[in-house]
Amino acid sequence: MRKFMLAASALLVSALSTPAFAASCEASVPGDFSKVGETRLSVLFWDVYDATLYSPSGKYEKSERQALRLNYLRDIDAADLIETTEEEWQKLELDSSGHDEWLAKLKDIWPDIKEGDCLLLVESDNGYAEFYQGEELLGTVESQVFTDQFLAIWLSPESRFEDERNELVGAK
Repeated sequence: MRKFMLAASALLVSALSTPAFAASCEASVPGDFSKVGETRLSVLFWDVYDATLYSPSGKYEKSERQALRLNYLRDIDAADLIETTEEEWQKLELDSSGHDEWLAKLKDIWPDIKEGDCLLLVESDNGYAEFYQGEELLGTVESQVFTDQFLAIWLSPESRFEDERNELVGAK
């Protein structure tokens, strides 16, 4: 009986850490959105996350609302996510006038990430960034400029991950 319980526990842990479990964020993608593209970000030999971009037309058009889903393939502290966000904005040389306020807001709403977790940004009708983990709304950053700058990390032609950007926007 003990072997059965250990095997069942191992199977459950394995099932919970698979991408199928992480796909629960998909339920928060607006129903009228379609997939534009997807990619996997790997740095050196570490897989970091799988990213999927959605829009109402199923095409990347800057004038359309977007949704970006990240399914994480490793544990990442919220503080590291926030630091990386700031670094990417600096590399893109974006206007930093709102960064301190936005990073403080992200600190309040983003959780530490465990392998298999997902985060989803849905751009609202008014251009605000709504962040979800699974079906739970974590919080909203009420700034269209924030939304544009945050998505630029992945969608800007100047993104440092050019191949991944092209896969997300359907250019490859």
